[in-house]
Amino acid sequence: MTKTTSAVKAFIATYNNEPLTKEDLNEAVEAIIGTTPFRHLLLSLIDSDAFSPDLGEEFAEAEAIEGLAACRQLRTCLNHSLSHFFGLLAQLIAGFDENAASEWYRFSNRIHHSEIAKTKLLDCLLQSEDGKFYQELSSRLVETDPHAVYPTSSYRQSRGYVVSTEDDQTVEAVMSASTFTSIKVLENCLDPQETVLRDLYISLGRCVCLVDQNVEQYYGEQINNYFEYHEIQLDKLVYRAMEVDKGIHTVERMLGDFKRLGVSRNEPVLIVGGGVLTDTGGLACALYHRNTPYVMLSTSIVAGIDAGPSPRTCCDGFGYKNLFGAYHAPILSLTDRSFFKTLREGWLRHGIAEILKMAAVKDAELFSDLEEAGEDLITTRFGTLNSEQNDKISVLSQKILGAAMRSYVEAEYDNLYETHQCRPHAYGHTWSPGFEIEAGLLHGHAVAVGMGFSAYLSYRNNWLSHEDFHRILKLISSFGLSLWHDVLLNEETVWAAQEKMVQKRGGNLAAPMPKGEIGKCGYLNQLSREELGSAIAQYQAICAEYPRKGLGIEAHCHEVGLENPSTVGHHLPVNTSEEPEELLSTV
Repeated sequence: MTKTTSAVKAFIATYNNEPLTKEDLNEAVEAIIGTTPFRHLLLSLIDSDAFSPDLGEEFAEAEAIEGLAACRQLRTCLNHSLSHFFGLLAQLIAGFDENAASEWYRFSNRIHHSEIAKTKLLDCLLQSEDGKFYQELSSRLVETDPHAVYPTSSYRQSRGYVVSTEDDQTVEAVMSASTFTSIKVLENCLDPQETVLRDLYISLGRCVCLVDQNVEQYYGEQINNYFEYHEIQLDKLVYRAMEVDKGIHTVERMLGDFKRLGVSRNEPVLIVGGGVLTDTGGLACALYHRNTPYVMLSTSIVAGIDAGPSPRTCCDGFGYKNLFGAYHAPILSLTDRSFFKTLREGWLRHGIAEILKMAAVKDAELFSDLEEAGEDLITTRFGTLNSEQNDKISVLSQKILGAAMRSYVEAEYDNLYETHQCRPHAYGHTWSPGFEIEAGLLHGHAVAVGMGFSAYLSYRNNWLSHEDFHRILKLISSFGLSLWHDVLLNEETVWAAQEKMVQKRGGNLAAPMPKGEIGKCGYLNQLSREELGSAIAQYQAICAEYPRKGLGIEAHCHEVGLENPSTVGHHLPVNTSEEPEELLSTV
C-alpha cells in the first residue's frame, strides 16, 4: 500500500474522536489540526499526485474508490474553507470506514453552521502552535507547487516546459493540462436524504442551476425542495432546450445570466436536463471565465451515458450539427434513472442507440445484456415502472447503464481533445451528422442508421461475420430504431456528409465500425463515391427484409412532439413557453 491510503488508514486508526465533541468549535479545530496524525495526513494529501493512474489504482486496491474524488480535491486543501475541508475529509474517510465517517459528517455540519465556516484552513494552521512549519510549507509550495496553495480550481492542473535559443529569439514550449471528474449511476438524486449534491454545494452556500423547461415542469418543485431542505440558496435558470434551440443564441443568454449572478471560477454550475441543455450549458461554462466547472444531472438516456459525461460541449451553427464547441468535461456527472419514468417511449428508444454503439464496438458483454433485456428496457423505463428494485430488469438496467458509461468514458477521456481519430464512440456518427437535420430525424435514429450502414461496410470488407452483422441489425431493429431512411438515397447529401467528415477528422475518414467480432473496433479510411453509392443500394435491399423495411418507430422529431429542425431555423426565442402537451422530459 502506498503512502496516501496508508496515511488515511493511519489517521482513522489512531485519531481520538474526543475533539469532535467539544462544544467550542475553535478549540475543537485547534485540537484536530495540532496532532501528528493530522499533519502526516495533510502532507500526504498535498504530495499525492491527484491526476496519476497510480493513485486511482491505490484506491481501487484499498476498495476505497468512493473516497478518491475527495482525496483529489484535498490536494488543494490549504486553500479550502473549514466547511469545505471538513466536508471533504468526511467523504474521504467514508471511502474507508462508514462508521468512522459518521462522526466527521456531524462535525462538518456543525462547522458549516458556525461563524468559522468560511475561515480558510491555512489561516487556522498559521495561527496554530505549528504555525512556523505551515508558514514555511506554504512559502515553499508557492515556488514548487502553486496548485496546492493558490489553485484557481481544485479540479485542474497545468504544466509547461520551455527551451529557447541563447538569444531568446526562438522559444519552443510544450503545455499539458490535467483534469479529473466523477461519473456515477445514482438513484433519487433529489431525495433530501441523498447528499451528493448537498455535499458539493453546502460550503459554497448557493447553487446556480440551469434547468430544462420540460424538466422544470415535472421536477421543478422537487429541485426547489431539495436545496431548501439543505438551506442552500438556489439560483435557478430555466431554458427551453429543444433541438431547434441548440444554437449560439441560447449559449449567449446563459453567459448573460452567469454574469448577472456573478458566477465565480471555482463555483460549479448545476445542469439538470438532457442532451441539448448538456451541450449548450457545458459550452457556456467552457466560455465563461474560459473554464467554469459544472455538474451534470442527466434526465435522459442520451445525456446520462453520452452527452452528460462527454467533454465535448457544443451548439449548432449555420445549419451544421455541433459546429461550435469546446472540450470541457463536467467535474461530476450523475445518471439517475428515476427521471426516466416521465420519458415517453420515443425518447427511450432514441437514447438506447448511444448505449448500443458502445456495446457493438467496445463491450461484447454489454451487447449480450442488451439482447437479454430487449424491449423490457423501454416498457419498464429501465426498470422504473412496474418493477421492484431487485427484479431482474431493474438489476440488468443498472448494469447496462454503468457498463455503457464506463465504456464511453474509457474511450472518450483517453482522447480528451480529440487529438486522434481512433474513436470507437464515434461509431454511427460518420455520415449521420450530414443527413440528420435534413431528414428531421431524432439523433438516436440517425446514429442507428449510421451504425447499421457501417456494420454493413464492415461485413462487405470481410471484417465482420454474417452472423455478427445480422446480430447488430437485429438488435437495432428490436428496439424500434431505424436501420434505413430514404435520405440515404440523396447522393449529394451523403457524399457531402462524408467530405465534411474527412475535413473534420484531419483529412481522414477513419469511420469506426465493428471489426473482427462484436465488441471490437476498426476504422475504414477509404471509400470512393462510387463505392458509397453501391454500398447504400445493397444495404437498402438488406434492410427491406427487416421489420418495417428497416424504418424506425417515431424516428422523426415531429413524431415525438418536437419541431422539425429541417424546417425550423435557430431563430426562435429560447424563453418561449409554447410546447406540445404530450412532451415530457426532453432528450
